[in-house]
Amino acid sequence: MAAPTTSNPSKHENHLILRRSILGARRFSNYFWAVISTIGGVGFLLSGLSSYFKVNLLPFSDPVQLVFIPQGIAMTFYGIAGTLLALYLWLIILWDVGGGYNEFNKEQGTATIFRQGFPGKNRRIELVYPLDDVQAIKADIKEGLNPRRALYLRVKGKGDLPLTRVGQPLPLSELENQGAELARFLGVPLEGL
Repeated sequence: MAAPTTSNPSKHENHLILRRSILGARRFSNYFWAVISTIGGVGFLLSGLSSYFKVNLLPFSDPVQLVFIPQGIAMTFYGIAGTLLALYLWLIILWDVGGGYNEFNKEQGTATIFRQGFPGKNRRIELVYPLDDVQAIKADIKEGLNPRRALYLRVKGKGDLPLTRVGQPLPLSELENQGAELARFLGVPLEGL
C-alpha cells in the first residue's frame, strides 16, 4: 500500500482511502467575533455596574456619572447579552461544533461522514454507508447576495448528504477540484457543474 501524501494536511489519501478534514467552528471569523463580543459585552456590563454601584470599574472612562435608570440599566442589559453571546461562541469553538471528516475507504467498501455536535447523547454524528450505495457527487452552486457552494453525496435511499463545511462557501475552483477528484475516486458521476 502506498504511503499517504503530506502535501496537504487536511487530506489523507492513498489509492484505497480518501479522507478530507472538515473545518468546524474553529475558523478565524468565529475567533474574531468571540473576541469582539467578549470585549464589548464585558465593557458594557462593567459600565452598567459602575453606574449602579457608583464605583469606576473601567480604567479608560468614567461611567459613574451615568444615571442608572435608564442609561445604566440599558448598558447592563447589553453587557449581559454580549457576554452570553461571547460565551456561546467560545463554547462552540471549544467543542469544535461542525468539525469532522469525510472518509471513503475502498478497502472496507465504506463511506464515512463524521461530525462533532453539541455535548449530549448525539455529540458524535457518524454516518457509514456502503460505497455501492453511492450514486453520485452533486455540486450545489447558487450565486447572489447569499451564495451557496457545496458538495453533496447522493446515497441510494438516503438523499443528499452534505460533504463541505457550513458557513463559508468554497471558492468555485476548489469546489470543482474536490468534486471531480471525489467523483473520479469513487467512479460515480459529478452532477451540477
